[in-house]
Amino acid sequence: METTPTIANAPTLAQRAYNIRRNALRMGEVQGQGYIAQALDIADVLAVAYFHAMHYRPEQPSWEGRDRFLLSNGHYAIALYAALIEAGIIPEAELETYGSDESRLPMSGMASYTPGMEMSGGSLGLGLSIAVGIALGLKRKNSSARVFTLFSDGELDEGSVWEAIMSAAHHKLDNLVAIVDVNNQQADGPSTEMMAFEPLVDKLRGFGWFVQRVDGNDLDAVVAAFDTAKSCPEPRPRIIVADTLMGKGVPFLEQREKNHFIRVEPHEWQLALGALEAGRQ
Repeated sequence: METTPTIANAPTLAQRAYNIRRNALRMGEVQGQGYIAQALDIADVLAVAYFHAMHYRPEQPSWEGRDRFLLSNGHYAIALYAALIEAGIIPEAELETYGSDESRLPMSGMASYTPGMEMSGGSLGLGLSIAVGIALGLKRKNSSARVFTLFSDGELDEGSVWEAIMSAAHHKLDNLVAIVDVNNQQADGPSTEMMAFEPLVDKLRGFGWFVQRVDGNDLDAVVAAFDTAKSCPEPRPRIIVADTLMGKGVPFLEQREKNHFIRVEPHEWQLALGALEAGRQ
């Protein structure tokens, strides 16, 4: 089975997460704005997914045997690009084209443009449904590949998410691993105030899923959650509820009251990169 390469002196997961955050900040600087805080909050999850949990070939992003990673929350595209660059699927030089005309890195994820982007994002609440379909198709082809999908707590407002949750359990899709990013922010305010979704773990278990809730910014906890999700012997879908901090790693962004979509002054990008460097593990 193909896996991500493991070599002597390979970067640690902490280094990978740092690089993903740095890549995202550098892309944000190109446009002067964006969904930067989300990229910073989910970097640890992406580091574990791409450099610990998933099987793929960087030089062959459409390899049939690959694990699929579906980004439901298309506005997180900058975060996934940062991970794809770190994984070697996208050349680092393309970072400078982010959001520009003719770029393969548009501000919202487009599968037809970007190697490694499995679905086009934009309309929220669809990724889990697509993931269910792909997981079901892989099952019918007797493939050992898994489907990983990331969606946001704001997407829990969408009925399609709950239909997919019910469908995945019905079809016993044990090759599906979902991650919900609970950062408690969406465009209109705190997610829990827009549409109360707690007690989330109890609800998901009630639908028949294998559920874990972890600190999504604790690398050891995230590694353990992915390992447990993959090794669970029960014939049911798995979900990791990841509690994260918007702007993680850059204190002045962590402290912003509203940072769903942020504009950063030109001089602040270097401050942000400096803060990230100062706090690296």
